[in-house]
Amino acid sequence: MARFHEACNWLAERAFAQQCTNKLTLQRLYDYELRTRFALPSQMVGRCLARVAGTYRRDKTVCPTLRPDAAMPYDQRMMRCDGLDHVSLTTLQGRVVGAFLIGPYHRQRFDTYAPRQCHLVVRADGQWFLLVVVQVPDGTPIPPTDFLGVDLGVVHRATTSDGTMYSGEGIEACRARSLHYRRRLQRAAHVAPMDGKRPTNIRRALKRTAQREAGFRREPNHCIRKQLVAAATGNGHGIALEDWTYIRARTRFRKPQRATMSGWAFAQLRFFVEYKAALAGVPVVLVDPRNTSRECRACGHSAKANRHTQARFSCKQCGSTTNADLNAALNIRSRARVNAPLVAVRPPQQRWLLAGAASDKLRHFSASSH
Repeated sequence: MARFHEACNWLAERAFAQQCTNKLTLQRLYDYELRTRFALPSQMVGRCLARVAGTYRRDKTVCPTLRPDAAMPYDQRMMRCDGLDHVSLTTLQGRVVGAFLIGPYHRQRFDTYAPRQCHLVVRADGQWFLLVVVQVPDGTPIPPTDFLGVDLGVVHRATTSDGTMYSGEGIEACRARSLHYRRRLQRAAHVAPMDGKRPTNIRRALKRTAQREAGFRREPNHCIRKQLVAAATGNGHGIALEDWTYIRARTRFRKPQRATMSGWAFAQLRFFVEYKAALAGVPVVLVDPRNTSRECRACGHSAKANRHTQARFSCKQCGSTTNADLNAALNIRSRARVNAPLVAVRPPQQRWLLAGAASDKLRHFSASSH
């Protein structure tokens, strides 16, 4: 792994100097030198060329630099699974065969679909993991008889047109605690001694806090998307979401709201819903979010004054009163049924991420899905 990333950094410097992002051009210029200078097998050289070309292409203003312990990609030529118990990996000393374990949920997909590629990673605690990617086709499309409108928010993470609400109080409380703790650590970093020890420990604490907070946000989003897709599948409905793309760029928030809105993981929840719905064959459409929270579902009157508070909606024209989030979800459902959606979302075939670590050369194991 260290040798591979040393070769990647060496190649990245030359690609940056020549402003070259073409893999075939880099291969023609440096393929032989990579094999002789770093003693890499030809398959690893190919992965090195692809890694550098792809990384540099994303941002041509800086020279990419990879850590020695960064994830190392393996394709089908460098990785071979011998059944569901052993994996063979190419190393500098030849093939290494290790035993691994896999959970029953992932074993079913791993047994049905052939692995395409994997990444070898090492965690901060020294444990090695193999992240295997398999291609899972979309489910058979279900012709929707109706749509389940879903309004995403902060107080309620999601509100559906059938009246189900998913509270966001726990996530908001976690965000507030983490923000307070980060501010304390950042203040301490400025008054820390100059020997370099305390700032390093503070940076590590900040990183741990960010990881814990991200995990706390991710788990409720997984639970919500599972229930949304199950509700839509059971009723033969599609799912309608608002298109919140570039919402932060085109919307201004007051200073007390900025931390809350910047931590709103609506894009993550939308991605979870889309990939899970694709596997179940449930269509997902995006509708225009303009005035969904200000428009009356009964008479269609739209005005800013209709939204009295965050939770209460009262139409100034017809007097209809209801929950504001439920009113928005019903408007989203109506737009999906009547109006042509802005974007019809049918994600490409999903890639499931199976994480495993061998018991011999690759020790320990855990499984997760992406």
